[in-house]
Amino acid sequence: MATSEEILEQTIKSTIRDIVDFPEPGIIFKDITPLLKDPQLCKAIVQAIADQLRPLHIDALACLDSRGFWFGLSVAMELGVPMIPIRKKGKLPYETVYEEYALEYGTNTIEMHTDAIQPGWKVAIHDDILATGGTAEATSKLIKKSQGEIVAYSFLIELNFLKGKDKLTPYCPTIQSLINY
Repeated sequence: MATSEEILEQTIKSTIRDIVDFPEPGIIFKDITPLLKDPQLCKAIVQAIADQLRPLHIDALACLDSRGFWFGLSVAMELGVPMIPIRKKGKLPYETVYEEYALEYGTNTIEMHTDAIQPGWKVAIHDDILATGGTAEATSKLIKKSQGEIVAYSFLIELNFLKGKDKLTPYCPTIQSLINY
C-alpha cells in the first residue's frame, strides 16, 4: 500500500507536463502550471512542504523570483513566518543587498531588501525547482551577507542529474524536495 507521500508524489508527477525543446533545443522543461489548476493538490503541496520545514522552527522563508513565490507565500503563512522575496535586479522598491551569479552565458543579479532578515534568523530557501543550483547559491550568499543562518533548502522538484545539491551543501546540507527526476 502506497504512503500518502508516495501518492502525492505520483499525483504531482502525473500532473506536471513536459515541454520538449523549451526554452531551447535539447531541454525538457518541467511545466508546473497544471498544478495550479487543482486547488486541493496545491493545498496538499503547501502542507507537505510546511511539514518538512516545521521541525526546523524557521524564522523566515526566502522565496526565489518568481515561481518560488507560487507556493512559498502559502507555506510561509502556514508556518506563521515572514516570506522574503528574492527578486531579479531592479524589481524591489526599497534599499537592497545584491548578489551576482554566473549563468551558462553571462551573469544575472538577484536582490533582497536590506531589512528583510534580522541577524541570527534561521532561514529556509524555497524555489519550485533545483536544477544547477546557481540562483539558490546566490540567495545563500545574500542570507549570509545579512547574517542569517541557512537551515534548509526547500524545492518542489529536484533534477538530480544536474547536481545542484553540490553547490548548496557547503551552505547547508538539509536539501528537501517533494519529487525527484
